[in-house]
Amino acid sequence: MRSYPLPLKMAAQRRNLMQSHQSWTDDLPLCQLCGVGNAPNCVYGTDGKGTQSHPYEDGHFRFRGEDCFLYGVFNGYDGSRVANFMSQSLTAELLLGQLNSTHSDADVRRILSQAFDAVEKSYFETIGDVLAEKANLQSQIPEGALFHQLSPQCQKLSDRLGVLEQEVNGGATAVVALILNNKLYIANVGTNRALLCKATSDGQNQVIQIGRAHTTDNEDELTRLAQLGLDTNRLRQTSLIAGQSSTRRIGDYKVKFNYTDIDVLSAAKNKPIIAEAEIHGGQSLEGVTGFLLLMSEGLIKALESAHGPEQANQEMVAMVAAELAQQTTLEAAAQSVVERVKRLHHDAFVSGRQRASHCARHEDMTLLVRIINYPLSDGSLTPTQGGRIYPVSVPYSNSQSTSKTSVTLSLVMPSQGTLTNGTNTASTLEGGTPTPGQSPTATLQSTNTQTQSSSSSSGDGSLFRQRGSQAAQPDETGRVPPYVDFTEFYQLWGSDHSDGQITQGGLGPQ
Repeated sequence: MRSYPLPLKMAAQRRNLMQSHQSWTDDLPLCQLCGVGNAPNCVYGTDGKGTQSHPYEDGHFRFRGEDCFLYGVFNGYDGSRVANFMSQSLTAELLLGQLNSTHSDADVRRILSQAFDAVEKSYFETIGDVLAEKANLQSQIPEGALFHQLSPQCQKLSDRLGVLEQEVNGGATAVVALILNNKLYIANVGTNRALLCKATSDGQNQVIQIGRAHTTDNEDELTRLAQLGLDTNRLRQTSLIAGQSSTRRIGDYKVKFNYTDIDVLSAAKNKPIIAEAEIHGGQSLEGVTGFLLLMSEGLIKALESAHGPEQANQEMVAMVAAELAQQTTLEAAAQSVVERVKRLHHDAFVSGRQRASHCARHEDMTLLVRIINYPLSDGSLTPTQGGRIYPVSVPYSNSQSTSKTSVTLSLVMPSQGTLTNGTNTASTLEGGTPTPGQSPTATLQSTNTQTQSSSSSSGDGSLFRQRGSQAAQPDETGRVPPYVDFTEFYQLWGSDHSDGQITQGGLGPQ
C-alpha cells in the first residue's frame, strides 16, 4: 500500500472536513472551564428604544484538544461568512495533530502563524470561482452607466453582480488563545482584545492586556505601513480604512486586492492590510489563579463609549470578578457581564450627558471567560444589576491586628433610575486559591507598553465578613474617626455627572 507524507494526509483531511455540509467541530469536546456571553448589535431611536441593524456577525470557539485548549473570538463585518469560516478552518489547522507537548515556544508560535496564513489562503480559494464570475460580469457591463441606462440584459447581469458581491463581501478580526503545556499563547489579528487577570505572590491582582489593537493608533503598525510607502500623517487622521478601523484582517477581498483604488492606501508598494497574526507567549500559568478574557471589538467599544477608554480594562475585569462571585455557572457570569455593558451603554445614551453622543449604537458583543484555578461562587452573595464600578480605598484594622492595611474595593453605583444592590468584589488571594465568594478585582493604576498593559490591586475578602470585636471610640467631638476615603470615588462620580460637585476635602455632594 502506498503511503503519503503526514502534511499531505493532514491537508486532505482538512479539505474533506471543510467540504462537509455538517460542522465537523460539533464532534469536538467543548472546554468546561469557560463561558461565553453575547449580544446583537443595536441602534437607538430618539425614544431610547433599540433595534438590531443587521444579523449577528461575531463568532467564537472553545475546544479541548488531546494536549491543549483552544479558544477564539471573531468579529465579523459585512456578513458572518468569514467569521464562520475561521471558526471552522482555524480549528482544523490546529487540532488535527499539528500541536503536541514536545513543541517549544518557537514551534508553537510558528504553527499559529502558519495556521492564520493557511486560513486566509483557504478562504480566498473558496470564493475564487465567485470572484472570477464577478470579474466576467463586470467586463460585460458598460463602465459608469447608471442602472436605468442599462439594457434589460445588462440589468440582469447587474442584479447577478449584486448577489455575488454579497457572497464574497466582508471580513473578520480575530483573537485566539491556546493553552499548551500549561503555557498561554495569544494570537491577534485586528481589534479584539485579550486580558489576563492573575493574583501575584504579594496578594495583588494584576490585569495584563496581551497585545495591542492593529489600528492607525498603533505606532508599530504605522511603522510597518510607512515602510510600504504610505503617508503616516494621513493615516493618523484616518480613523477608518474601507469602513473598518483595523489595519489587519482576514478576508475582505476589496482591501486585499483592490487597495490601489483606496485613496489612503493607493501608494503602497505591497498589500498594506494583512492577515498576519501578532503572537505572544508562551506565558507560564504555573501557580496562576485568575481568569482570561477574550473580547470582541464591539464589547470593548461599547464600554469605552459609555465611560471612556481610560479604565475600560479595569472595569471589565471588576465586572467579571463580581459576576464570578455571584453566578453559579461560567455561562451565566459571561452573559451577565455582557448584559451589564449593554445597560451601561444604553443608560449613557438616554442620560443625555457628556458621552451620550458616543453611544447612539453598538456592534455585536462577545465575551469569553476562561477561569484558571478559580472557583465559582456558591451563590450566597446578592446579585449586582448594572451600574458603574467605582474604586474606594479603605484603610482598616481587623480584630486580630492593630496595624492598618490598604485595600481596594469596588462600589457599584446603580444606573439612572434603577435600584440595585451593591456587593464587595475584592479579595486577597493570599496563600493560593481563594474560597468561594472571593474574587480578584481591578485597581485604578496601570502601566502601558507597546505590547501589554497591566494594573494591580489588593483587597481582603474578609472585610465585610468579619467585624472588629470592639467598637471605634468617639473623639472629643463625639465623632468616630472616618475609615473610608471617598476622594477618588467622588472624582470619578463627578466626572460622569454634571450635577455632582466635589467639595474641599473630597467629601462629595452634601
